[in-house]
Amino acid sequence: MHRNTLTAGLLLASGALGLSTSASAEFIKDSKASLELRNFYFNRDFRQDNAPQNKAEEWAQGFLLRYESGFTEGSVGVGVDAIGLLGVKLDSSPDRAGSGLLKRDREAPKRAQDEYGELGLTAKLRASKSTLKLGTLLPKVPVLLANDSRLLPQTFKGGQLNSLELDGLTFDAGHLRQVNQRDSSDYEDLSITTVGVKNIRARQATSDAFDFANLSYKWNDRLTTGYGFGRLDDFYRQHQLTLNHLLPLGDGQSLKSDLRFARSSDEGGSNVDNQAFGALFTYGIGGHAFGLGYQRMSGDTGFAYVNGSDAYLVNFVQISDFANREERSWQARYDYNFAAVGIPGLTFMTRYLSGDDIELGAGRSAGKEWERDTDLAYVVQSGPLKNLGLKWRNATLRTTNFGSDLDENRLILSYTLPLW
Repeated sequence: MHRNTLTAGLLLASGALGLSTSASAEFIKDSKASLELRNFYFNRDFRQDNAPQNKAEEWAQGFLLRYESGFTEGSVGVGVDAIGLLGVKLDSSPDRAGSGLLKRDREAPKRAQDEYGELGLTAKLRASKSTLKLGTLLPKVPVLLANDSRLLPQTFKGGQLNSLELDGLTFDAGHLRQVNQRDSSDYEDLSITTVGVKNIRARQATSDAFDFANLSYKWNDRLTTGYGFGRLDDFYRQHQLTLNHLLPLGDGQSLKSDLRFARSSDEGGSNVDNQAFGALFTYGIGGHAFGLGYQRMSGDTGFAYVNGSDAYLVNFVQISDFANREERSWQARYDYNFAAVGIPGLTFMTRYLSGDDIELGAGRSAGKEWERDTDLAYVVQSGPLKNLGLKWRNATLRTTNFGSDLDENRLILSYTLPLW
């Protein structure tokens, strides 16, 4: 695919908007495109008694084509982004489906479709240091983190404004109407997550509006603070406060502090009532990093977030979110970057989390859970396979009095080819 071929249609569109050829020059000059190939094997073994299936095991190939234009010249620049997503089944069966990699067949829900995909377009306007995007979005703000942990990413429809007008201050605001989940090609209304014990009683199952605003201020190279607001219509509203601080200790040593607090309350159709506090402290020395984290839920329900998205919690990890009603959880983590011993691109991570005091309702004993995760990743640094990424992710989850017992392995090969 040639650059001029892909942009020809976009130039015609700019002409329809009354933009001159000279005004469209930067539109093409600053454009970029890439193709990511993502090969994903997923195996989840259900270990609890009376599990609905023995395991979820699938293998698939993903293609992610991304295009970003530049902006036309003038006080208000116009541009367009595009994303093309395609997932192809390599291995699956009705008794092993449900990994989140592939779309289910509507007529036979236990069977995965051979392929699925999406084409998303985003119009964008830029004035000064502010950019407005309308169309397909992948928001990454604390109150809403689009999920990209499977073959294809979760996407949303709506509008988002990003402003950098004041030095050090980043402002984001948006309105979203629909979501396309990571294993789907169909847009649908939004809903609230029901993972774990959330005790939600909504008048309706879905919502057609999520509004958000987020402020992040970088005081200096060491300290950043933030405030975020999110509102899922008829379900919940949420306020979040964040603080990130880096303290250099000399001789290649540092201490990172990550503090998060969120207050979630009902929005007319639910009984959401939650306060979530989290703290993660990481001591780094050379290629080593040692982390300790604590997370506490309080209130009548667990933590609230948009279904399918990631939760901005220090103990939101590979399988569990440790965000159930009244849950207390701790985390111990270790990272090592092998660049410290002359092997750049090779990294290792392991962590252990334990949660207890989960409120399961009257007459039931408190719930407990623990999870152990390990990641081993390598990115080729040079040669014909430069930027080829290989990652193995392993996790074990065990629960008491609720939930599932799981053993999980993910093998991911990824390669991004810049087209221009």
